[in-house]
Amino acid sequence: MLYLTLLVGLVLIVMTTKLTQKFNFSGIWLIVGQISASLIIVLFGDLEVSYINQIELGLLAIPFSLLFLVGFTNVMNIEKEQQPLILLLPCISLLCLSIAALLMGYTFASISGLFAVLTIMLCAFISGKKFLGRTFTTSIGFVIAVLSLSLLKLSFVTIYIPIFTLALPLVIYLFLQNRLNSAQSMIISASVAVLFGLLMFVIPFNIIWYLVVGATVILAISQFSRKYRFI
Repeated sequence: MLYLTLLVGLVLIVMTTKLTQKFNFSGIWLIVGQISASLIIVLFGDLEVSYINQIELGLLAIPFSLLFLVGFTNVMNIEKEQQPLILLLPCISLLCLSIAALLMGYTFASISGLFAVLTIMLCAFISGKKFLGRTFTTSIGFVIAVLSLSLLKLSFVTIYIPIFTLALPLVIYLFLQNRLNSAQSMIISASVAVLFGLLMFVIPFNIIWYLVVGATVILAISQFSRKYRFI
């Protein structure tokens, strides 16, 4: 059922983004579309986080899940168009999600993650040097958000993956863009993503938890700057 709801959610994201851009609707309609797609995942895909470190969320489970999905859907939703080189970051994040899911024995995230990587590589090859629009990047963000949320049900520490292999490297990439050329910025940010991805599999979970909290605070502060904002 999750596969079907993910597909339906993606179609809704694409349609909402395309219609908003074509008719110059207010950006609020993008959020409405993302919330609707997230509701489909949560309600019909039965995907929500009920516990955080053995703390029961209760009535906050659905709002938390929706906030998580919408927030990470917009991680890749950068205002100006980007070169296909930036797709390296979500590919690294998706590979980490797939490997973690495979180790946990969770086939949905492992298969979906690998399929998403192949799709991104194919689209990058077809697009060549063309710039990427909001529709494609938002769709990637939605897939990563859904896969991340599905792993959070197994272990909340896995929130480390989208934060340290996508959100943080993306902030670094945007920070370096005006100081270095695009290729150099991507090499540095991708190296950071790979490094943190490898660390996830070798350091204890309790240390990872402190890293998650610290990075969350840093990323939250970065949202006050429009340049680095992704939520």
